[in-house]
Amino acid sequence: MLKIKYFLLLILPLLLSCSSNDDDEYVNIPLDFKIPSNFPDLAYNIAQNPPTEKGFELGKKLFYDGRLASDGIVSCGFCHIQANAFTHHGHTVSHGVGDALGTRNTPPIQNLAFQTTFMYDGVANHLDLQPLIPLTSAIEMNGDLNAILKMMKADKDYPKLFGQAFDDGAITTENMLKALSQFMVMMVSSNSKFDKFRRNEAGGTFTIDELAGYDLFKSKCASCHATDLMTDNSFRNNGLAVNPKVNDVGRYKVTELASDYYKFKVQSLRNVEMSAPYMHDGRFGTLEAVLNHYASGIEDSPTLDPLLKQNGKFGIALSENDKKQIIAFLKTLTDNQYLTDKRFSEF
Repeated sequence: MLKIKYFLLLILPLLLSCSSNDDDEYVNIPLDFKIPSNFPDLAYNIAQNPPTEKGFELGKKLFYDGRLASDGIVSCGFCHIQANAFTHHGHTVSHGVGDALGTRNTPPIQNLAFQTTFMYDGVANHLDLQPLIPLTSAIEMNGDLNAILKMMKADKDYPKLFGQAFDDGAITTENMLKALSQFMVMMVSSNSKFDKFRRNEAGGTFTIDELAGYDLFKSKCASCHATDLMTDNSFRNNGLAVNPKVNDVGRYKVTELASDYYKFKVQSLRNVEMSAPYMHDGRFGTLEAVLNHYASGIEDSPTLDPLLKQNGKFGIALSENDKKQIIAFLKTLTDNQYLTDKRFSEF
């Protein structure tokens, strides 16, 4: 027995040493990405940047790291709060470094791998490139890419994470953006009451008002808020009165086509109950106010969406009961599992 104990004392340091070496040679496990059965096909080419355990971990760390901003505070997660579908709840427009005010409301982060363009005006057409916009914007994060790379190389954790997440192990802007994409690709919201209804799963039974609201939604709203993603990814002028102080021209800023004046990307309505305020400038604080706009607040203009001007009449005919039932349906799009998923939480 003494010989066995002595042998274990001799061999234990070697075993620990082997364990440490195995950790250094970490096998980066691929993450399982499944397209929900009621969703359309992916838009993102996941084969070119497949999510992995360490790539996701690195992307999450980057997402919540305020040191990417010039003030060391404003991270991606600063304006994208999980409980509110990763929007800046309660703020009409986003707040950046030095409490600088942007001109647009923070859009939600969810199901981005199914989208073809990003931002309200579609200025980014690839998820790997989208983070560069807030990262380098003077009124958002005001980050300097060279300074960010220097910070990460000097950090105690980033060199190891990059080494585990990517074959070349390099701390580069490209790998940083790929890691952020891996994190965001996995951010799929697909387990609301509506999803369970669509997939005939337990917990998906609609009330009378929810079912009536869904029927109204399909006849009055689904032309734009299409598929179970609740958006057709198009750009439309939905008749908002132009704010003369800002005069945000929307998609025109990107294309410079007169036909794109005041057109903005159709936002998904998933988790819309939790993501107030609404519209590109956050002008409406409630879902009731949004429906009132579509019922009686449409402003005419040369690029107004034709669906909002038919037979000489503006807007969408909605009774007070219609509005109540549509809102009841919209609340079935709240995905509490997504809003509380620890995989995406900062802590």
